[in-house]
Amino acid sequence: MKADQYVTVAREGVHESEINRSRFICSLAPAATEQEAQDFVARIRKEHPTATHNCFAYVIGADAAVQKASDDGEPGGTAGVPMLQMLMRREVRYAVAVVTRYYGGVKLGAGGLIRAYGGVVGEALDELGTLTRRRYRLATVTVDHQRAGKTQNDLRATGRAVLDVRYGEAVAIEIGLPEGDVEAFRAWLADTTAGTAGFELGGEAYGDA
Repeated sequence: MKADQYVTVAREGVHESEINRSRFICSLAPAATEQEAQDFVARIRKEHPTATHNCFAYVIGADAAVQKASDDGEPGGTAGVPMLQMLMRREVRYAVAVVTRYYGGVKLGAGGLIRAYGGVVGEALDELGTLTRRRYRLATVTVDHQRAGKTQNDLRATGRAVLDVRYGEAVAIEIGLPEGDVEAFRAWLADTTAGTAGFELGGEAYGDA
């Protein structure tokens, strides 16, 4: 069962907190693939070569199929896992978080580390913001040139996402439709174009809600 929607990070960015003299720097970014997530982790490690730890967590897939976390030398389960849990709790997908720690001389203990690593990811999500992406069906509406302009205006006026327009012998307008709207849309289109428009369903994709 595919997820109907998921949340992801709005943009790449950095949020820093100081906890008991240790600096915790959370670098957060959207990642479309596991490779992209790994490349981001490698890049942050290069930027902070003298840090005490560079712990990471990432979730790839609308259904969270890929989940990875690393404590990078912190006591087991005190860094990467709470970071991953924060991403999962906020239903964040296709995202990677790296928390860079510069040790400040005060030990935090296991509970303190869990709160610090999970907390700084939560704060970074709040600061950078998130986007909701919904699953939809791609569909192509085909109309003649006379009707093309009006049909596009009607589509936009009813809040339909027009993704692409191709001009050939006829005009093909590619749109995105929530799964539940397909039948109602078919009826609306037949009505609006007096039955002259072609309609063809395509695959699935996710788009900004």
